[in-house]
Amino acid sequence: MRNVVIFSFIFLLLCVFFYAITSTKIEVSMKNEAKPFSYHIKALEFIWSHLGYQHVWPEMEFGWRIVVGTLLGILGAAFGSVGGVGGGGIFVPMVILILGFDPKSAVSISKCMVTGAAISAVFFCLKQKHPTLDEPVIDYDLMLLIQPTLMLGISIGVILSVICADWMVTVLLIILCLVTSIRSFFKGSETWKKETKMKEETSKLSSESSATCNGDEGYKYLPGCVEEGAAKNTRKTEVNFLGNIYWKEFVLVFLVWLAFVILQIAKNLVASCSVTYWILLLSQIPITVGFYLYQARALYQGRSAGGQHTHWPLHHLFLASICSLLAGIVGGLLGTGSGFVMGPLFLEVGIVPQVASATATFGMMYSASLSVVQYYLLNRFPVPYALFLTLVAAIAAFLGQHLIDRLVNIYKRASLIIFVLAFTIFISTIALGGVGISNVILEIESNEYMGFENFCNNNN
Repeated sequence: MRNVVIFSFIFLLLCVFFYAITSTKIEVSMKNEAKPFSYHIKALEFIWSHLGYQHVWPEMEFGWRIVVGTLLGILGAAFGSVGGVGGGGIFVPMVILILGFDPKSAVSISKCMVTGAAISAVFFCLKQKHPTLDEPVIDYDLMLLIQPTLMLGISIGVILSVICADWMVTVLLIILCLVTSIRSFFKGSETWKKETKMKEETSKLSSESSATCNGDEGYKYLPGCVEEGAAKNTRKTEVNFLGNIYWKEFVLVFLVWLAFVILQIAKNLVASCSVTYWILLLSQIPITVGFYLYQARALYQGRSAGGQHTHWPLHHLFLASICSLLAGIVGGLLGTGSGFVMGPLFLEVGIVPQVASATATFGMMYSASLSVVQYYLLNRFPVPYALFLTLVAAIAAFLGQHLIDRLVNIYKRASLIIFVLAFTIFISTIALGGVGISNVILEIESNEYMGFENFCNNNN
């Protein structure tokens, strides 16, 4: 197993450096090419210069760029929605290198695509039931508990992303994605082995008793819980989504999102780093604490959604707040979004793959849409182009969810979700890491300043 880890690490580094060298050569060669092919180097020059930000928006016209970009968008949304990571690690390099947008516009369009994919995937998940329990596949209790601190962490991470140099963010991004993808792969392998053992035990039980699991009813059991799959074989796995929503928790999560949206809108209407600006920025803290304490108190007293009466111990509540805050900071700092951290984190703490994917996607829908609102107010993306790519991502995400649901039901292996998650993060590591390294190389060649930045001077 150690050799596998070492080989994976070496292979990933080689892929990242090869991608970075290729990207750098492409960008440098574009200096001497015609105007339609000079978008990338222009975008990099705009970002690296200290003359201010100017966007680069190519015309939306049919050609190989939009065809290839659409295909990559479909793949990214399909794989990203399944694992609950959104696909932003694939969207950003695609929009920069294929479609020709500048990096800031690419991030904005990527958030639009992630939001569209997340909304589509959540709509699919709203009709799904938990694989073993008679409750929705989305864990509303967990989402309401972590959403306030997650949103606060994203705000902190965005501030840090403005202050930190590009090379710092690139190094952290590669390390995080590398560790996460490897851990997810091992988690998937472990779950696969448990499922294999589970199927063998179920096969033995079916040959000895008539009380067998009906394979046509969907994936109902988990590794190590043979009796639950048999006990729940009469439960529907898909219901009307209106009756499958815990409306109280759903509305509260929406109110958390709405509160942060209002603060973001108000913050953009005042001067950067003014007294009013910092008051609005710091007002996120009492909102976060208020919503968190409300849900933490309810879970501690056993008042969970659906009347399950599950008591959460204090140390679990505290750990959830710390992990979600750190996840938000990392997601905001690296620009990957909350799903890149929350999805693998949910799996690490033992949450069922279907629930981990659905819950991470549900939270990502709110966090990504918050960024979209802010980017729209800042006029960071062309609306027609963004709408087209968002629609493509939404359709692909729904089809991806439907496909993985069928595969899990057919093969009785939820570990497929984990493997898709690990693969998506691995590809994102190569793409984002390669683009990041190529940017750093060009910055070094241009003798650009590569230290910490002033937040107030760069917060535009």
